[in-house]
Order: sequence, then structure tokens, then C-alpha cells
Amino acid sequence: MEKKKKVRNSAKAVIIRDGKLLVILKRDQEGPYAVLPGGGQKWDETLADALKRECEEEIGTSVKVRKLLFIREYRSCQHEFADVSPEVHQVEFYFKCKVSKDYEPSQGVHPDDGQEEVCWVPLDQLDSVHLYPRTICSILVDLKHSIYPFYLGDCN
Repeated sequence: MEKKKKVRNSAKAVIIRDGKLLVILKRDQEGPYAVLPGGGQKWDETLADALKRECEEEIGTSVKVRKLLFIREYRSCQHEFADVSPEVHQVEFYFKCKVSKDYEPSQGVHPDDGQEEVCWVPLDQLDSVHLYPRTICSILVDLKHSIYPFYLGDCN
């Protein structure tokens, strides 16, 4: 019997302080890259609850989940990593989040595979850390001038 394919929901934290974005630096066989904190939603968990849990696990702190900024859909077979993982179909919900004023970046209790560091990156230097998805880099630099929420579509 063929395995049933599923769409996975994921919640991501957009945490900006003093013109800097909080990112997770990771490494795989292709080299270093950065992602936003967050991850998959479990059964019977709200998106906000999933995001709070994932931030505790990955960046070692609680977050206040604020407004939904944008939604991204990702079908791996349509993008550059189709060879590595061709069966991924994920819908990501990006929320504006806050951490405590005294938060210093640190690894959480259950970091992701390949997770090396949590750090602040100036918004104008996102290209230097290879932030994924690439599509959001220009949006994050100018969040104040967008109307939310909006749908990014199937992009990387």
C-alpha cells in the first residue's frame, strides 16, 4: 500500500530587535545557512502553541506570539532542493514575536539537527548568512510598509 502524503503546517517566529533578526545558524552537507526559529505543528496544538514550544526547544526562551505576518507554501519538488527531499509539502505561518528584553541568544533544550548557533543578524546583512527562505529577506527589511497578513505563494 502506498504511503499517504500529507501537508505539514509549520509556525515561524519573526523576532526583530534594534534592527536585527534572531536566526538559527545551521549546517548541512551543502554548508552553512540560517532559518527562523519554529517548526511543525503537532496534532491538537494551535499554531501559537507550536511556535512557543519550538522556540523553547530551539532558542531556549519563551516568546509572545503577536500578529500573523505572512504565509508561505513550499513544495520541494518545485525548488532547488528537489533532489534532497522531493516529498515535502509544507505551509508556513510567520508570526511577529517578542522575547524578553534581557534575552541573549542561546541554544534551546532540544536544538534541531545541524543547529550550530542562535544569533542576531542585522537586517541589511541577511544575505551574508544565507537565510531561507530567500523570498522573505526583502520583506523583513521593510516590514513596516506592508499590509498583513499576506500569502507569499509557493516559493523559496
